[in-house]
Amino acid sequence: MGRKVLVLNADYTAISVCTVPKAFLLVYLKKAELLKDDEAGSLRTVSATYPLPAVIKLHHYVNVPYKSVVLNRQNIFKRDGNKCVYCGNSRELTLDHVIPKSRGGKTNWDNLVAACRRCNSRKGHFTPEEAEMPMAVKPFKPTFVTFLRDFSGNTSETWAPYLSRSQSA
Repeated sequence: MGRKVLVLNADYTAISVCTVPKAFLLVYLKKAELLKDDEAGSLRTVSATYPLPAVIKLHHYVNVPYKSVVLNRQNIFKRDGNKCVYCGNSRELTLDHVIPKSRGGKTNWDNLVAACRRCNSRKGHFTPEEAEMPMAVKPFKPTFVTFLRDFSGNTSETWAPYLSRSQSA
């Protein structure tokens, strides 16, 4: 069961994603309420059938410190669609510093992109302009909600109204 469930705080802001068993337990123990179920299935026990959770809301507000997306290799690849930003290849991906570290480039969301091994070697210690290698997309730091919605790979259409509400909050 690889499905994921969107977890909303008591004020309807998205705070995390969890597994179906964890979400079911929160609902069953009355710590959360089921807002939207997944019509594609259900959970069955010997004596009962329960809806498969898709979105749950916690009953009590949980004070969550500012949530940001962790800067790591997998999240850079997800943001860039698991493709090289220079040629679009999806094999042998590496991380590339847009402004090379040798020229003072930082290791941050705005300076790291996914690049195939070939393009990374070809670009070397040059900037994309100097190497005449235009990028398909400009690097950016995703917000937590946009990362959940656009890049996590686990989003469901049932999540959309709740994520857009969190975006405007």
